Amino acid sequence: MQASTQSSINRLDDQNKKQTMVVSIICAVAFAHLLNDLIQASLPAIYPLLKTNFSLSFTQVGLISLVYQITASLLQPWIGLYTDKHPKPYLLPMGMVVTLLGIGLLAIAPTFTVVLIASALIGIGSSTFHPEASRVARFASGGKFGTAQSIFQVGGNSGSAIGPLLAAIIIVPYGQYAMAWFMIFAFIAICILFKVSQWSVQYAQKIVSSAASTAYKLHGRTLIRALVVMSVLILAKFTYIASLSNYYTFYLIDKFHVSLQHAQLYLFAFLAAVAVGTFAGGPIGDKIGRKAVIWISFLGMVPFALMLPYANLFWTIVFAMLSGLILSSAFAAMVVYAQEAVPGRVGMVAGMMFGLMFGISGIAASALGVLADQYGIQWVFKLCAFIPLLGLATALLPKTNGKN
Repeated sequence: MQASTQSSINRLDDQNKKQTMVVSIICAVAFAHLLNDLIQASLPAIYPLLKTNFSLSFTQVGLISLVYQITASLLQPWIGLYTDKHPKPYLLPMGMVVTLLGIGLLAIAPTFTVVLIASALIGIGSSTFHPEASRVARFASGGKFGTAQSIFQVGGNSGSAIGPLLAAIIIVPYGQYAMAWFMIFAFIAICILFKVSQWSVQYAQKIVSSAASTAYKLHGRTLIRALVVMSVLILAKFTYIASLSNYYTFYLIDKFHVSLQHAQLYLFAFLAAVAVGTFAGGPIGDKIGRKAVIWISFLGMVPFALMLPYANLFWTIVFAMLSGLILSSAFAAMVVYAQEAVPGRVGMVAGMMFGLMFGISGIAASALGVLADQYGIQWVFKLCAFIPLLGLATALLPKTNGKN
């Protein structure tokens, strides 16, 4: 019986590898990712506005991020694990409905407590989106897992870049109530994800069979070592990213006395560079291996990270963009590496990776807010410059395929 089952899995695996990439579906989930992360990015983009409206400290600003990020991160792995065994494709549009409700509540929030509740709702919506959408992108990849993951990720990073720009244009000039306009983006995402869910239902059996898409599973201590090292790398990457995405505007205003709107534009430039870097990492990883991409990503950006706190305004912007461009290329490779290490748990792995990303970002944002209150925002950026050196832990990653 076991031999027969394995034979069936192998046949399904061969069929999956012969499939071509379903570009329309990957682009659909990537665009939905853009809309989802656009909404998410609008939250930190209006932190200065919320700080003024509710007379918040940096610690309270960090708490908003903590509530949102932790809400998302704690749920994601469990949702992924459950849907690996019991596929629920319609969770995609349902989760976006929760996000829509969170946006509406944020627009009319009269107190800091209501802002936290609205942030939690947006986090819950995000927690259902990422593991399920990542699963769909992997299935539609036709075997080009890194490329599909990069396209999916670049959608999200593009949304993260556009969010602050739209916040600067729509919300900052007109106030907190203007946040309600972002409900339109959530509604569009709901419509797209409903169509994607219909496609997923049609191919549900093949989605389940795609779990057997790799023959290089790690076991025992080797698997534990890989996951521990990957956690360290995610800690390094997203703590550094959190320092820029959450406090970059405050840093520029404090050190260079730029206006809020100009600071938002510089944040857009940084996040746009992150989007470009994300797109490059996956296809390169398909060719030269995930570990090689991770090495290049961390070591390549260390010089720019170390120089950034001591640069003038022009070079600060340039170094921030280069750091984001190079460091962001690692995430798609990290996700696919973990999925290759633990085959058959696509949703759970995606949920863990995105969950760790959100959780670490939230905890880091909160901790950095406390440090900024005590020592100043410029001191925090000098401290964060050394974080990418943790990327040296890449040397301890075992292989999951025939490439380094």
